[in-house]
Amino acid sequence: MASIFKDAEYFLPADEAYTLLPFRFIRLDAGRYVAVNEVGEWQTLTRPELESLVRKELPGNTPLYYSLKSKHFIQDRDSNVALDLLALKVRTKHHRIAEFTSLHMFVVTLRCNHSCKYCQVSRQSEDRIAFDMTAVMADKAIDFTFCSPAKAIKIEFQGGEPLLNFELIKHIVLKAEDRNKAERRHLAFVIATNLSVLDEEILSFCKQHDILVSTSLDGPEDLHNANRPNAHNKSHQMTVEGIRQAREALGFDKVSALMTTTKASLARVKEIIDEYVRQGFHGIFLRSLSPYGFAIKTKCFDEYDSQQWQDFYREGLDYIIELNKRGVFFVEHYAALILRKMLTPYGTGYVNLQSPAGMGIAGIIFNYNGEVYPSDEARMKAEMGDKIFRMGNLLTDSYEDMMLSPALLEPLRESVAETVPMCEECAFLPYCGSDPDYHYATQNDFVGHKALSGFCKKNMSVFRYIILKMEDDPESRKVLEKWVQW
Repeated sequence: MASIFKDAEYFLPADEAYTLLPFRFIRLDAGRYVAVNEVGEWQTLTRPELESLVRKELPGNTPLYYSLKSKHFIQDRDSNVALDLLALKVRTKHHRIAEFTSLHMFVVTLRCNHSCKYCQVSRQSEDRIAFDMTAVMADKAIDFTFCSPAKAIKIEFQGGEPLLNFELIKHIVLKAEDRNKAERRHLAFVIATNLSVLDEEILSFCKQHDILVSTSLDGPEDLHNANRPNAHNKSHQMTVEGIRQAREALGFDKVSALMTTTKASLARVKEIIDEYVRQGFHGIFLRSLSPYGFAIKTKCFDEYDSQQWQDFYREGLDYIIELNKRGVFFVEHYAALILRKMLTPYGTGYVNLQSPAGMGIAGIIFNYNGEVYPSDEARMKAEMGDKIFRMGNLLTDSYEDMMLSPALLEPLRESVAETVPMCEECAFLPYCGSDPDYHYATQNDFVGHKALSGFCKKNMSVFRYIILKMEDDPESRKVLEKWVQW
């Protein structure tokens, strides 16, 4: 019986000057395309150059030819190592998957003394101690944490306002440190706090145990107070004072801050950046709103669209680059994450820019009631009544059962961007992720329709803008390259 398959010789490469290695391309602007290979190295090309490349008619002994060869877009007879080097870079890019879960987030309480309208969680009033995690639950979470094979483990305390249950934080830190005497992991702690209840006891304990502090700072006083109101109407004053106290007690580099972009922020990006500079920070994460929790209930998430945030981001990035050109070193952290993927052989631990998604693989969160979720966003979705991402409960389910639960494995399987429609052919795939949390929240589907995805619109805009900055402005390129290792 004749074979339906052609002989192996049929598939051997033709006797051509070069062969193409895997890459994708997309229009960059009116006159250029950008080609990106499997590990994120890129090359800008005119349409005639792109056509010549894919037809294997590109002349040798030209700067473009040698650039494409050095970046592993093509392979010719003079070298047979390109595929091996490309494979090595691919393995390096994805090494975090083998390291597995390093970040473990403990929601020690839902109680909070602020009433931020964009809050992503279902906060509770300060007196409702029923929404505190118990020591028994915390011990179970510690056991789960050390089941992870990761060499480095970070425990992050979240809320609500976690310092309202500081006694439990102390319990967890001491217990984890004691456990780590035998485990010998690289153990780190961070508290995500609004700093409003900071005192000498807390600072002393944090210094003794090398605990980092992360807070929220939305910009100048009036904007911050409007976004993050408290009973005293002094949220900004308390935050700035808390930052000062924490720096004095713990060290300047032990305190970080995060902002959230609301509708009121859109016209004030320069003022927001100036406030971060004024407070002594060396960078900012220009973060958009997320479609979870109170941000949905208060309709805060719908107050601006993707294009408005893109305009906000571009103005902010331009301003930050100008500050650097004037001698003020300052980083936009989202761009820095992307640049790491563009300019180095390494990936990033940022959950939303991973394929498969970082949910469960990069981070796990333990809710106050023992329920376990693969991401903070998944926990927020559960607080709104939809527990589709619930992996199990610390009191009833084992580590193995939860890590192999459909609630984790199904969205992970769907989040491999290389298999997702429209993602698999997108030139920016090596820089991006597919974020099942976001797409389920906005389209009720782990994958979502990418043409309608605000996540895709936002990221494609940022990727394209960064490449244009790198290609068209040598001075901006120098600035951006300095951010890679920051």
